[in-house]
Amino acid sequence: MAAGTISFARGAPSADILPHEAVRDAAARALAGDWETALSYGVGIGHPGLCAWVAERHGGLDPAQVMITNGSLEGGAMLFAHLVGPGDRVVVEQPTYDRTLLLLQRLGVELVPVPLEADGVDLGAFEAALAQGPIKFAHIIPNAHNPAGCTLSSQKRARLVELAAEHDFWIFEDDPYRELPFEGEPLETMLSLDSAGHVIHASSFSKTVSPGVRVGYLAGPAEEIGKLAKRANETYISPNMLAESIVLELCTSGELDRNIDFVKGELRDRCGALVTALGEKIPEAQFVVPEGGYFLWLDLAEGTDTKALLAESKAGGATFVAGPDFMIEGGANSLRLSFAPVPADQAAEGVSRISAALERIRA
Repeated sequence: MAAGTISFARGAPSADILPHEAVRDAAARALAGDWETALSYGVGIGHPGLCAWVAERHGGLDPAQVMITNGSLEGGAMLFAHLVGPGDRVVVEQPTYDRTLLLLQRLGVELVPVPLEADGVDLGAFEAALAQGPIKFAHIIPNAHNPAGCTLSSQKRARLVELAAEHDFWIFEDDPYRELPFEGEPLETMLSLDSAGHVIHASSFSKTVSPGVRVGYLAGPAEEIGKLAKRANETYISPNMLAESIVLELCTSGELDRNIDFVKGELRDRCGALVTALGEKIPEAQFVVPEGGYFLWLDLAEGTDTKALLAESKAGGATFVAGPDFMIEGGANSLRLSFAPVPADQAAEGVSRISAALERIRA
């Protein structure tokens, strides 16, 4: 990889927007206050105080409906192992998060691909999949989709919840970017619309604090959360109590919300700079302009090989992730750009390097 590479590959912010001073101060308060909790084993649900805070953040859930995990990815992995097995039909969006595909493939499920539209999953295709046979589980990323950048509409959220109740399948609402819309308030969660107990919601403080804290959570029907907490306790006793104590300090002090406001502004500027650069330097690119989060998914002209483009682009000092990584099949002319790690004043140069690589592979 070239020196001075501009990387649009990693789904993580650059270090300059991580709240290191706020985290340092929160750690000091956690250890000056309830240090015994912070430094001791907990139980499978994690830190009870953080469970209560998350429950309140979701409009007053019972804290028994919440468990803390070592990042939302771990929560998802436990949930998959708990609810699905070989041969179960599982809906996955196309494209979708690459680690979701890896985890589900390891379990031997039958993956049922459903395409995305500008406002989220294609409900016509989803209902057609239901007509072909029972669905056990659907993985849905509703806000600022990774990798597609789209946000699921309110109407589609409501219909998915109805379908889950009618056809008796689980919805995994995988929602780490909910707190990061560029404008306004986030849409309602499917968990909040669910009266039949078919939705389990996941989110993460990796996006609102920092990736290194590795603190996420699951929220859903208390009975299922209890089973998952038992599984967690049998696997690793408790999640990281020190990290959770620090996060709880950030939450209760107001520092979390202040950081969210700051990060949203930075991400909005970085996304805007990327969108402008693409329009100027790669005008053929087709994409949904993200309304939040970290990612933009773009399609290039048919026949473009983005894996070949990636190799050429790396040599020229810019990286991204090629589309096939997020697809069961296809995606050869697509790619994902993460604007989170690229300051706004570097976006144009990064896109110029990709554009130059594109010209070279077509020469």
